[in-house]
Amino acid sequence: MTMDTARGVDPQRMRSAMGAFSTGVAVVATETPDGLYGMTVNSLTSVSLEPPLILVCLKDDARTTSAIESRGEFTVNILGARQDAIADRFARRGEDRFGGLELYRTESGLPFVPKALAIVECRVDSTMTAGDHEIVLALVVRCEVRDGAPLVFFRSHYHDVADRGRPADWYW
Repeated sequence: MTMDTARGVDPQRMRSAMGAFSTGVAVVATETPDGLYGMTVNSLTSVSLEPPLILVCLKDDARTTSAIESRGEFTVNILGARQDAIADRFARRGEDRFGGLELYRTESGLPFVPKALAIVECRVDSTMTAGDHEIVLALVVRCEVRDGAPLVFFRSHYHDVADRGRPADWYW
């Protein structure tokens, strides 16, 4: 194995290296007076439980990024097994991502993806530009969770995770 230096890292090589780290798949969504916006993300993490904060990285030139910054509120929809078609739909640039989908909304009016494993309502706390992305730190204001297996992204492909079951003495 050869190592690139920080100044000469080939973007494809970095993509390949980071592809060895499996991630969950989510869709962020919001609405402004200009319309509905959403995009697929896999750079998402829990930051803090007290206060409840998450971090999500959004492409800096995406319309969804501008809409989230403008409204200051959005949903994170953590996708489950077999929701790869939803992930692909929201990953394509320039399409009407909500076209033909039945529209669901939270109590506060934000759009969300039906049958997602979790829906997390967020309020933007702060943003920071880093490279070609905006890092959004957001306060979680509400969560809904349902049972199911996750959709996982690994080496540029979606994978379903098999549930191995829980041991009899396992508790929440």
